[in-house]
Amino acid sequence: MKWQQAITDYKHYLQIERGLSKNSIENYSYDIKKMISYLEDHSINVSPITIDNTIIKAFIYSVSKSLNPRSQARLISGLRNFFDYLIFENYRSTNPVDLIESPRIGRKLPDTLSIEDIDNLINAIDLSYQYNGVNLGERNRAIIETLYSCGLRVSELIGLKVSDLFFEEGFIKVTGKGDKQRFVPISPSTQNYITIWITIRNHIEVQPDSKDVLFLNYKGKQLTRAMIFTIIKKLVKTTGLKKTVSPHTFRHSFATHLLENGADLRAIQMMLGHESITTTEIYMHVDRSHLSEVLNKFHPRK
Repeated sequence: MKWQQAITDYKHYLQIERGLSKNSIENYSYDIKKMISYLEDHSINVSPITIDNTIIKAFIYSVSKSLNPRSQARLISGLRNFFDYLIFENYRSTNPVDLIESPRIGRKLPDTLSIEDIDNLINAIDLSYQYNGVNLGERNRAIIETLYSCGLRVSELIGLKVSDLFFEEGFIKVTGKGDKQRFVPISPSTQNYITIWITIRNHIEVQPDSKDVLFLNYKGKQLTRAMIFTIIKKLVKTTGLKKTVSPHTFRHSFATHLLENGADLRAIQMMLGHESITTTEIYMHVDRSHLSEVLNKFHPRK
């Protein structure tokens, strides 16, 4: 079995059997491709079936110098999953990554924006900003409001469709990881901002492959993940905010603010689209003062 065939088969497996999204599949295969490049650079002639623990250790050591512990752990996990697949398909009988230990990593908590931070970022949006006659300022406000008020991943945001909007019911339909769908509540104010954008969108010549896509660029095409990062980066620079802010920061802030205001963890899990409640708990870094307030408010023997 050759490496390229192994990767192709593995990607089909991840798509069909595990139902992963395109982005997740590419992330899984990236680590394998990096290892193949290492083998080629060092003229190591092995196949997915014959490669052994010693070679993989050498590869991991060679790249570990430029990776933090979390990235090293992700790399090792990705390789282990690939060889588990080969065992599942009876190409191998052992996993050469099993005896390689992942580095210990602490629980990393993303930065959180305060409500004031979010207000400042949204207020910094130039609503009159136009490009080629298209008002992109209103679009940008709708994007930031939707990211925060619905707690979406950036991939979910750019994939949002006009037909996913159920404003009368107060929900939007979100397609998350593995193409799993969920309904997320949407506030009246965010509905209003999206409606303003849709009025503008209706005057854009939309490309055939983006007819139902909600957020478009001035050419009528679906936005990229990179463009969402760029929009946020410019707002952070404009406001002078001294925090690392990405689309995911708004998602994390959404969950944190809900929890701090007394929302049920299970409800937050459903809105975020987490399969496991333990994943949701990672986002919940409430401080001790808030926990004390909860105890004093709700415990019968306070």
